[in-house]
Amino acid sequence: MAARLFEATVLPHLDAAFNFARWLTRNDAEAEDVVQDACVRALRYFSSLRDDDARAWLFAIVRNTWYSRVAKRSGLTETGSPDGARNEPLDDGPDPEAQLLRQDTVARVREAIEQLPVDFREVLVLREIEGLSYKEIATVVHVPIGTVMSRLSRARERLQSVLRPAEPLETLP
Repeated sequence: MAARLFEATVLPHLDAAFNFARWLTRNDAEAEDVVQDACVRALRYFSSLRDDDARAWLFAIVRNTWYSRVAKRSGLTETGSPDGARNEPLDDGPDPEAQLLRQDTVARVREAIEQLPVDFREVLVLREIEGLSYKEIATVVHVPIGTVMSRLSRARERLQSVLRPAEPLETLP
């Protein structure tokens, strides 16, 4: 019975947990390992889920699992970007120029997000990509809501400065 409840409550959030882990680790294989370890922990501690917010609860476990792995390595740096991060699939849209511009924009945004410090990157991904509320993010990353708001603001400012278009070059007569 507990296994079925776990499957119904937690497993629907696996794709989102993997996406979050991939943003944290910047590596598909490591993200898979983190999510797998997190699922084992989640199953073991499923009885500690006190409210109906299994998604935020699972994200907190994914985050803690990743930080535990990093701490164990102590001294090793994070690995490179996610596999295929710059190979965005093309849209089925009819305009090849629009598709190219979209791919370039997605690649620029992805690179800009990857350049953010992890504390900014994680709150930005949880809010803008995963759609968590400030309260849920505060629960996941174990900080006050004000800190979440501050980190989001600073992350957005950094993204904006990185993504700001370059000044156009003057054309010669």
